Amino acid sequence: MLSDLHRPRVPRALIAVCLALPVSAGCGGGGEDTAPTFLSLGTAPPGGAFFVVGGALAEVLGEVGLRVTPEATKGSGENIRRLASGELDFAISNAAVTYFAARGEDGWGRAYPVQAVMTLAPNVATFIAPRRHEVNGISDLAGKRIVVGVAGAGFEHFIRPIVEAHGVTYEDFIPLYNTQAGAVDMLSDDSAAAAFLGGAVPTASIVQATAGMDSLLVPLDPEIRSQLPEEYPFYREAVIPAGTYRGQDEDYLGLDVGSMHLITRADADEETVYQATRALWERRASVVEKHPAGRAINENNVVRNTGVPFHPGAERFYREAGIWPDP
Repeated sequence: MLSDLHRPRVPRALIAVCLALPVSAGCGGGGEDTAPTFLSLGTAPPGGAFFVVGGALAEVLGEVGLRVTPEATKGSGENIRRLASGELDFAISNAAVTYFAARGEDGWGRAYPVQAVMTLAPNVATFIAPRRHEVNGISDLAGKRIVVGVAGAGFEHFIRPIVEAHGVTYEDFIPLYNTQAGAVDMLSDDSAAAAFLGGAVPTASIVQATAGMDSLLVPLDPEIRSQLPEEYPFYREAVIPAGTYRGQDEDYLGLDVGSMHLITRADADEETVYQATRALWERRASVVEKHPAGRAINENNVVRNTGVPFHPGAERFYREAGIWPDP
């Protein structure tokens, strides 16, 4: 079952019915005969796409009567740990972080029992550097102060393979930890020479960084860019169209470094996950109204395999909807 943290106990059948009916039907809406169902959804710090998209998903689930509280967290790493401990019911995570956590690899120590609900928008991220610091390629990161995300969020799981493929290790530069909004401030006052920023395109932090200073989206080696997805299923080649950010005159050939995806625990109630998946799929247009990342909730992307198994409740809905991919 999903965690009972901070909520009254509600029969499983009632949860399913409440998810299927509008709030006006009185189910979960605080009526005299039923108690509202409360669930929590971990997001990330303000300033990035996870925080906004998580809020949008919670709001849409609220439209069908489910009370979902989006919680600002440190991001993927914290979300996975809190899911496993029962403190969260759903969470937004980066597929690369979840990939290693589910396997207990790359420093996780043990396998975490988390599964995918739906694959969401690409997390197109790269190093951004004010041109005055002359970081013209990944190799130029060596010896400099570089913002690599929020401590404990798990950014190293998708940054490390990129820099190491370019011949740079974490030991070659000074890693700094901050939110995306904080990273932009550090670039502005020269506390850092570059920062790894990204999310759904356009990403607010990159908009801010490129608007406030003459900045470069640090290019990747073309051969490495094409090889990384062959080794790690969470990577995909991605393009940021010219003109997306100020001063970006050409298409940027980058990487989806691990799409954001909605996850839950492996032992989460199947019917609850099924109904939540159905609600988000059937109301995907409403998600788009709240954030452009909602466009990723489509038949070509939502069931895309990033190396993490889908929860049985989500898979059941996708099969019934006829969008589950053939083996």
